[in-house]
Amino acid sequence: MTDQLPIESMVDLRKNIEALLFVAAGPVSPAQLADALGKSSGEVDQGLKKLDKFYQLESGLRLQWHGGRVQITTSPISGSVIEKFLGLEATSRLSRAALETLTIVTYRQPITRPGIDAIRGVSSDGVLRSLLSKGLVEEVGRAEGPGRPILFGTTAEFLQHFGLTSLTDLPPYEPEPGEMNPVPENKILKD
Repeated sequence: MTDQLPIESMVDLRKNIEALLFVAAGPVSPAQLADALGKSSGEVDQGLKKLDKFYQLESGLRLQWHGGRVQITTSPISGSVIEKFLGLEATSRLSRAALETLTIVTYRQPITRPGIDAIRGVSSDGVLRSLLSKGLVEEVGRAEGPGRPILFGTTAEFLQHFGLTSLTDLPPYEPEPGEMNPVPENKILKD
């Protein structure tokens, strides 16, 4: 017996997965979908792959993955039209400092505020507060060591803002020629 479902069943499964993702209040795990549908994890994974392929080819929607959870989002191609429709064009701009800080968090996550400051060479308190209030970064835990500083990482809203389906869509980090050794991830900086 194969793990393949008949075509009709796969279409129905894809439609049911789509319906559940549409009504979900936020990202859900494939295990939650499997439980709700009474299907195996393998069947739900197949259904998610079919839905993702359908969205890539024929839809203004996309599946977005973050932290092992999935949700439906709009296609990056539709971003400017959606911003205009919702009146968000003026509020979606980020300053150079915010983009710089966000880039550091994205490629070094999880990272502490002192780690961000060490890379930028200036205090990042205000910029980090702004990114937190916009929902682009979040507290993801605490580092081991003195003071147990907060660790920051990106959010699902970050992915939506930049039209990414997952962090794997990002280009690889390539240090600039002559750049000093990067700050070690998840480490506390010492004087």
